[in-house]
Amino acid sequence: MTEPSFTYEAKGNVLVIHLPKELDHHNCRNLKYETDLLLSENYIAKIVFDFSATDFMDSSGIGVILSRYKQMEASGGKVSIYGAGAQILRVLSIGGISKLVPQYDTKEAAIAG
Repeated sequence: MTEPSFTYEAKGNVLVIHLPKELDHHNCRNLKYETDLLLSENYIAKIVFDFSATDFMDSSGIGVILSRYKQMEASGGKVSIYGAGAQILRVLSIGGISKLVPQYDTKEAAIAG
């Protein structure tokens, strides 16, 4: 059976998105849909992506992060990332995300940053 794709954690006006082991085109549709709902119903000033459990990400993941970055930038908000391993950091770098979105080692640093 399938494991739950994403879990969300609200800390004030910060939305922490805990990503699954694999972030691909199959679950990115759900991520986009679910975060659209959360962003429309709540005042969110920052999105923090938690990659600590993620081993694989394809271009769909880059697309979701980039679209959330653009959305948050347009509303004066921010996006940050934490917990990314070497493989994920490489994909983020190749996709150009590492130049746009700050990356941290811990959730606390990502929320504060």
